[in-house]
Amino acid sequence: MRIGIVGLPNAGKSTLFNALTAAGAETASYAFTTIDPNVAVVPVPDERLDQVAQLLGSDPVVHETISFHDIAGLVEGASRGEGLGNRFLGEIRETDVLVHLVRAHDDSEVAGDGGADPLGDVATVETELLLADLEQAERRLERVAREAKSGEKEKVAEEAWLRELVAALAAGTPARSVPAPSAAPDALRRLASLTAKPVLFVANVAEGEALEPPAALMEHARGHDAAALAVSARIEAELSELDADEAATMRSELGVPDAGLARVVRATFDLLELISFFTADGGREARAHAIPRGTTAWAAAGKVHTDMQRGFVRAEVVGWEQLVDAGGYVQARERALMRTEGRDYRLEDGDVVEFKFTP
Repeated sequence: MRIGIVGLPNAGKSTLFNALTAAGAETASYAFTTIDPNVAVVPVPDERLDQVAQLLGSDPVVHETISFHDIAGLVEGASRGEGLGNRFLGEIRETDVLVHLVRAHDDSEVAGDGGADPLGDVATVETELLLADLEQAERRLERVAREAKSGEKEKVAEEAWLRELVAALAAGTPARSVPAPSAAPDALRRLASLTAKPVLFVANVAEGEALEPPAALMEHARGHDAAALAVSARIEAELSELDADEAATMRSELGVPDAGLARVVRATFDLLELISFFTADGGREARAHAIPRGTTAWAAAGKVHTDMQRGFVRAEVVGWEQLVDAGGYVQARERALMRTEGRDYRLEDGDVVEFKFTP
């Protein structure tokens, strides 16, 4: 999963990036400190996998990973080439989901700072993304309209959808609100729309403030099929420099129970409707696998290895908590906690699975 951290200059993107990844990206209070996007691949923390691995003596323990991209600050006029312009927009296209960081605190260190304006900042970024999408959709419509004259069903459907999309974008409605028609299922992918990407708004609050996004930002997120949470990027960056025990003590004193990375990951998984299942062998590898909710056992087997999917026979499944409480696979079978499931079984979050297959 590739997550792009976007926002206006000086919103705290690089500070948040450092906090989430401990990557040490350069930070400063002037525009375009980040010119080339910083990228860091970090493991997704999951204590459930750690407990299963410890129980079974599995080694190594392989967590799912997320690739964070710290993208340069966007400015008004980016869709016309202002600031880093098309380069900025192109970097966004390479990501799967956007973490839109919004400053929700005053900052005296920023020259000319007029105070926090979360919704105003959101509007600036969203307007530029909408304008870029509108220009791209209009160009695509011209091409598809010519192709649709052949009467080809898919092109006719795509043309009608693009006309609807152009009108929606011009009215300020993001592309994610205009689903592609079943007759042209790849239309949205071909467009490579910016406003079709899922968005997690993150309010960057001051130290000591409650970890709650402004009410107006929450309402905006709900109205745009997005999600919202709050972090203090500065505190998270400082905590990321401490060892685990020191950080835990400091979090307790500050009333910040969960690490920013864990909270962002959970919110992103919820937004994308992802769950995790585990495969684990005693003395061998334990691994987490992220899949869309509703994935079948047969499809999940392919996530582990194509041979497992090709020769799928059955899946032996137990919930991670049941496995830990039982004390291992043998005990779980003795208690009839292990279930035999067929190819159409839909995995649940936290399932531990042994796939049986013919080579």
